[in-house]
Amino acid sequence: MKNQIKKPLYTHKQGQYLAFIYYYTKIHRVAPAESDFTNYFHVTPPTVHQMIVQLEAKGFISRVPGQARSIQILLAREMLPDLI
Repeated sequence: MKNQIKKPLYTHKQGQYLAFIYYYTKIHRVAPAESDFTNYFHVTPPTVHQMIVQLEAKGFISRVPGQARSIQILLAREMLPDLI
């Protein structure tokens, strides 16, 4: 039996947000601001904020409330989907 990496239970959209955080941080060396999400995903600021809250509640990310660009991915790269 092969050892397989179990992917966490996240929705497609949650996975895309996680992948965006990963790649944005890798390219810019700083986490994305909520406005970066709104520009990329073409959604409203409240939609982005709700998703960030959900991702944090599920343990996929951590952040420091009140501190800009403090999002950190808590999953290994292998557990993230590709950004499409």
